[in-house]
Amino acid sequence: MIKPRDILPAPFLIALFFASPVATQEASPAPAAAPQPAPTSEAAPPEPQQPPAVEIKSPRITAMEADWNATRAALAGLDQLAAHDGVAATSDPLDWLNAATAKIFPNVAASSVPVLLPFDTAAFLREREQDAAGDINKYFSGFRAPTLFYPGPSGYDSAFAVRPQEIAGITVSSAWPLRVEISASSVIYELDGPAADASEAVPQLESEFPGIRRVILESRLRYFFTRFGIPYFVSILCNDGPRRGRLLSCREADQVAVVFLKSLRVVGGAPPGEPATAALKPAAPPEQASADFTYYAPGDLLPGTGMQGRGGRADTTVYSIIRFPIAHAPAYVNSQSFMNWGNCDLTGIIRLGGRGRDAAYRCRVNELPLVNDETRNYAYPWRDNFCEHRHYEVVQCPAGLGHQGEDIRPSTCKLRNEGADRCEPYQDDVVAVRDGMALRAAGDEALYLVVDAPGEHERFRYLHMNPHMLDLAGMVSGRALKEGEVLGPVGDYGAREGGTSYHLHFNMQVPTRQGWIFVNPYMTLVASYEGLIGGRGRVVSDPLPAAAAAPRAMIETAATAQPSAAKPRYVSEPARERKELTIIAPEPCPTRVVKGYRRSVCGFAAAWSGGRGWHGEFFRAVDRRISRKGDRTRHHTGDLRAGHERAQA
Repeated sequence: MIKPRDILPAPFLIALFFASPVATQEASPAPAAAPQPAPTSEAAPPEPQQPPAVEIKSPRITAMEADWNATRAALAGLDQLAAHDGVAATSDPLDWLNAATAKIFPNVAASSVPVLLPFDTAAFLREREQDAAGDINKYFSGFRAPTLFYPGPSGYDSAFAVRPQEIAGITVSSAWPLRVEISASSVIYELDGPAADASEAVPQLESEFPGIRRVILESRLRYFFTRFGIPYFVSILCNDGPRRGRLLSCREADQVAVVFLKSLRVVGGAPPGEPATAALKPAAPPEQASADFTYYAPGDLLPGTGMQGRGGRADTTVYSIIRFPIAHAPAYVNSQSFMNWGNCDLTGIIRLGGRGRDAAYRCRVNELPLVNDETRNYAYPWRDNFCEHRHYEVVQCPAGLGHQGEDIRPSTCKLRNEGADRCEPYQDDVVAVRDGMALRAAGDEALYLVVDAPGEHERFRYLHMNPHMLDLAGMVSGRALKEGEVLGPVGDYGAREGGTSYHLHFNMQVPTRQGWIFVNPYMTLVASYEGLIGGRGRVVSDPLPAAAAAPRAMIETAATAQPSAAKPRYVSEPARERKELTIIAPEPCPTRVVKGYRRSVCGFAAAWSGGRGWHGEFFRAVDRRISRKGDRTRHHTGDLRAGHERAQA
């Protein structure tokens, strides 16, 4: 049993004192061997074997074709589809419908599948004929117009910001808006897990949606069904248990989902010019090998850092050909919880002595020596952390719980002064990995990039950028994004500014028969990074160096960073000029006793509360909205980068 006094909070909350730091041990040279006679017939000793190269796989995709005759039959009886406002009636009711609803659902005819939305199509068409359509929100059964509508060659995605109190027949305890999402996809990704289907039938909806199923999966209530030969998914982020904070319980979310499903009607869509494809092959790696890029094989986690004693997932699939999400190389994929300055994800910390940035410790789960110095994480090789110890549901991980994505550190770690142990945020840019559309409500910490292209359908999620900066940049639902477009700077935002280390959390979802599922993006990132640096990486299996210092070239104390010598395959927008200030060295973090417990008053992400655990958002979903109480938007007006540095000073 782990005692409370043996578990420490993150290194940025409690200084580690009263011992000297642990130095990196170097292997001593072997003693010289005595001379031996030359062998005559014995074979020469075998050379050490190199780790086998990773065999890249393509995703297994099943293409679905819509039954458009059945779709047209479902439109029978809509006699209101007549000529109006210059729209000529044709023999195909789909053409009439697309022309009538295009102003409400832009480019609806681009969807390769029939579009189902909670929209009273008949009432809209009838009142449209009478020039009495008025406010379009009244046709959405209380759900209002969608904040996102994104049709494309592989289906469509739509999201609704729902106020439960506005929906007739709904009784929930929370008045906060929630997001209801619906997607349909003509390409379905066939994954290996989970082995058991935990979904259940829904008899009360069977007559309207034959074969409909319900399941709570990866923190979302999901309904999935097949209509017109196409899989559809409706999902709501919820808490599987009592309501906590603003997050709706799944029991209450189910009421909203049922009303949403019963309101679905066909609003458009058109047969694609070409049938859906099911083959997606990754690009060939660069012919030239990189001089320094190395990485561990997928699934090879840091020892002991998997959930429940389980390891990672050796998924060698490249799910999409993407642009690397950090604007410039080099970049480093590794754990932000189980490496230097990490908090060991509440698995327990053992102090090894030292003070300040040289304070040494290790996580209870392994013997890797660590120090309170974030700069020492900026070195190859990369290491997979998709299934690392986290209490988030991830069905693709062996334990069913994990990290959901990969932590990526950017090119450099700029320090405020020579003695600082933390990297300054907002020095490197995050970019869109593909053409697509943003999915994000104002104030949300998570930014999704939805991709709908011929033969592929994905969602990419970015975390730890400053939500206020994203709001001011207009990164909200419905914004079209281009590959390589700057989304914002890398941050350290985890519930509040300075709540985590300087990195980007990046993950990926694909549509399956049960809806959107997190998949391991590790090899997708490897392939995109090789394209960025123009060199092929090398797989390694040697132990990670203990508390290895980062190259000094990667640690900035000067005003600007030096660009990488490698020539990127992609050219992004010119980096924005960054104002530099003279920064005053911070005082040591003070503590004080509050209600019987000693707590930090530096304003970081969480405070330790004796043996009861952490204050903060550890078990809450990472898509939650930010708190407006202590970090208001007015504190971030003007030049946000300079404003951050002024606040630090």
